[in-house]
Amino acid sequence: MDEPIIRLDHISKKLSVKNGGEEIVTKILVDISFDIAQGEFTAITGPSGSGKTTLLYLMGGLDRPDTGRAFLDGQEISAMEEEELAEMRNAKLGFVYQFHFLLPEFSAVENVMMPMLARGRASTGEARRRAAELLSELGLSDRLHNKPNQLSGGQQQRVAIARALANSPKVLLADEPTGNLDSKNAETIYKLFSDLNTRTGQTIVVVTHDEHFASETKRILHILDGQVSSDRQLR
Repeated sequence: MDEPIIRLDHISKKLSVKNGGEEIVTKILVDISFDIAQGEFTAITGPSGSGKTTLLYLMGGLDRPDTGRAFLDGQEISAMEEEELAEMRNAKLGFVYQFHFLLPEFSAVENVMMPMLARGRASTGEARRRAAELLSELGLSDRLHNKPNQLSGGQQQRVAIARALANSPKVLLADEPTGNLDSKNAETIYKLFSDLNTRTGQTIVVVTHDEHFASETKRILHILDGQVSSDRQLR
């Protein structure tokens, strides 16, 4: 059996806050273990405050567990130094957030070029060609030179998805990617993710409150009180 692309091994995370002379400790995640195989399309669901986003950040090396180990593509990211971890994230992970975080002074194609130009991964010409191809695949061939304020919310999020795919990541991680969109634009994003997974085998992990979006994936991990309360394969 192939090694999983993501593995969490007895992960726990807590938040400590000082209130006067007293330290208040809140358990966010408690002894979580699961694997995600290459090519899976997985939703992480659960109520607000259940630890979904913290879990996603641990999977992507944006946060570190207090106990336990996190692996990406066979490497233990929870033990990496920050520089090595940053290189790993840039090379093997793509991130999509609820808010697109596009740079307002740059065009759509320039925003998508940014990850490829980081650390000299591609020449300017190569990055521009790849960015234009990705945007065209996402239905934005006529918006390459528009700045973010000239795009609709759904178009901005598609640019953000193209940017996340720029370096051909092993895993695409998305945190509430439709949370800031109306139902029509949200439906477009559902279809984009599903098509991407079906067509290319892209591994996708998405945190969502949207039950319809979750139902479009292949697996749902439900988080409750910092633990995996259910793990369902849909197809």
